[in-house]
Amino acid sequence: MGRGGLLLLLLLPLLRAAPREAGGSCRPQPSCEECISSHPQCAWCEEPDFSGGAQMEASRCAPRAALERAGCPPGAIVDPRGSLRVLRDTERGDGGGQLQPHSVEMELRAGEELSFAVRFRRARAVPVDLYFLLDLSYSMRDDLRLLQRLGTELLHALHNASSAARIGFGSFVDKPLLPFSAVTPRRSPCPAAEPCAPPVAFRHLLPLTNDSAEFRRRVRSQRVSANMDAPEGGFDAIVQVAVCQERIGWRPVRRLLLFASDDTFHTAGDGRLGGIARPCDGRCHLDVHGEYSSSHLYDYPSVGHLAQVLSAADILPIFAVTAPVVPLYRELSRLIPGAVVGELREDSSNVVQLITDAYESLTSTVELRHSALPPGLSISIQPHCGGPPGPPQPHSARCTGVGVTFTVRVRAEKCLGPLQRVGLRVVGVPEELSLLLRVPCACPCAQRRGGAALCRGGDLECGVCRCPNGRRGHRCECEGPEEEGGGGCRPQNSTAPPCSGRGRCVCGACRCPPGLSGRYCQCEEGACERHEGLPCGGEQRGECVCGRCRCRPGFGGRGCGCPLARDGCVRGGTECSGNGQCECGRCRCRDGFVGALCERCLHCAGRCVRLRDCADCAAFGRGPLRGNCSHACNGTALRVLPPPAPPGAALCRERTSDGRVLVFLVESGGGDEDEEGGDVSITVWAEEGECVWGARGARTPQGPQTTATPYVGPPAVKHPTARGLCTPRDPKDPVDGWRGSWHPRDPKGWVSVPSGPPALVGPQ
Repeated sequence: MGRGGLLLLLLLPLLRAAPREAGGSCRPQPSCEECISSHPQCAWCEEPDFSGGAQMEASRCAPRAALERAGCPPGAIVDPRGSLRVLRDTERGDGGGQLQPHSVEMELRAGEELSFAVRFRRARAVPVDLYFLLDLSYSMRDDLRLLQRLGTELLHALHNASSAARIGFGSFVDKPLLPFSAVTPRRSPCPAAEPCAPPVAFRHLLPLTNDSAEFRRRVRSQRVSANMDAPEGGFDAIVQVAVCQERIGWRPVRRLLLFASDDTFHTAGDGRLGGIARPCDGRCHLDVHGEYSSSHLYDYPSVGHLAQVLSAADILPIFAVTAPVVPLYRELSRLIPGAVVGELREDSSNVVQLITDAYESLTSTVELRHSALPPGLSISIQPHCGGPPGPPQPHSARCTGVGVTFTVRVRAEKCLGPLQRVGLRVVGVPEELSLLLRVPCACPCAQRRGGAALCRGGDLECGVCRCPNGRRGHRCECEGPEEEGGGGCRPQNSTAPPCSGRGRCVCGACRCPPGLSGRYCQCEEGACERHEGLPCGGEQRGECVCGRCRCRPGFGGRGCGCPLARDGCVRGGTECSGNGQCECGRCRCRDGFVGALCERCLHCAGRCVRLRDCADCAAFGRGPLRGNCSHACNGTALRVLPPPAPPGAALCRERTSDGRVLVFLVESGGGDEDEEGGDVSITVWAEEGECVWGARGARTPQGPQTTATPYVGPPAVKHPTARGLCTPRDPKDPVDGWRGSWHPRDPKGWVSVPSGPPALVGPQ
């Protein structure tokens, strides 16, 4: 396997599609192109008979799985996927590094994201070109004398850092016009009688060379000059060094620019003080003497322009400046890729160490950046610096080390038209990865025309008929021009899809699929309320019209489940016996009344009297029905609770033959009560001083709300319980000779004695 194939295998795991959120994003689209551009998960079915007369054309746009379920043949689905191909990845180390791959071709869909890996490994021997740009204003005269002695040491330091180093030299002061510099011909710009050179914006003195003797000779021949204001014109000089590459002698290797100064700088706009309004043009203007001959015509460059020309020329600046202006140049370096700032001593004695330190810093840091991007395209770069990968960065990413890897993520938000080219490069290294990018939105099927017979003279485009003038419809079967508002298939002045995007527009009328109705297929038949499992109770009760039930005569209510006839609620001309109201053909009784027509009263006086003896014998084993309670009160459910009775309840209060007062509540047991008692429930509150007796073997209440069976069997034998809750009243009475008392602080329930005589049941 070749190197290219191996690298492609390494890239494949990184090839990743990251679509936008896909919740309901494949909406109806009129054409294949608009469909695949709307969302990266949307596909188009170009099968002509896919709709089959039941679906509208917009249903052709859906996720691939949905189209296959709907019956579209897999070969008729247009669903382009992103792809990546490595065009060139041969090793190349001209600039002291190795960037792989060198050329990549990528095809994306709108909204799709693909990623690939970029590897950079620095070569062991890194050639370097260093251009020394010196401020020769009067305040730098001590630095010039020192540099004249350090020429050999500078070149020697470069040779120690690199196997093939060259050095060049140039100087600057400021624009030679007022108010920046003195322009009187007979007047020296320097104070006193010290010999000075005329001010110049930039003078190129020595092309890049490895001849240390020539470098030393040129530096020794220089004289300082002077300007009239504090800022210097160094930006003019930097631009000329960057754009005059042939005159400077730059090679395609690591390029360094050492800028030495002790003051601030002029920038764009300052030239207006001298009457210069034309902006810097970024071109080379060196004359035969190596001087910037057009400085009086063009303004100073801006910081952004300076950063652009340095980046384009792969030049890394080293700003060696004195302590007072270090903070200013640090802020400047943040705006220029790869820039480094070092503090220059007042006598410039540490310039050699500055060059060595800056060179090591620049060559140990790898920063990958991309060029300008067209609108609609975004690139993020994620560094892998040996540990966990760092977060993706929108413009560039940086690592320190000999060999590093970056993950480059490319995302297109829209179609980009023709082939786009984006450059990826390591700052300061004259190598570039060329990314060729296509983001097409055209469908291949759109180029195939035909189908005149199927479309009645129109063109068949991706399964859809494009009708000629004078015809319209699904298969151009309708005559006449397209009507306003969608041919009657959508409301007037509406931009909604025809037939709400859920049906077919056939000759100006919507043809809706099953489950939808309405003029524009806007109604869902299953959205209506149901009665007995049927929408609107079925056809006999009502019909579902646009999500709401339209009930037939005689029915109403939710889901048409309510008969409106009142015949079943009326007897003798009175509705619900006057004790309730008729709802849905049945009486709804007021509290205290029961029966189909609310004809029976649960708590009326006669009912309380009739059920008094049942309550007495069932709860206390007393009264005239004792011994026959189970037969006489058959079906009566009993509950015994401790007092007091709840306020507000419709209670029966009846006095027994022996003078006791029974407090009880009569409730319906859920069935149809009759006049003899029957299906009712009685709740009795045992008044203070009453004993509650159980029967041998009978179930007795185990809590304050437990239902008990009626008392049956022989009379209970008196048997006192713990705590003396019952006391004798009449020893001769075998049944009624005991009275009980509730324990005021311990009414927690009822218990029974399981053995011995019939149990006494009471609170414990």
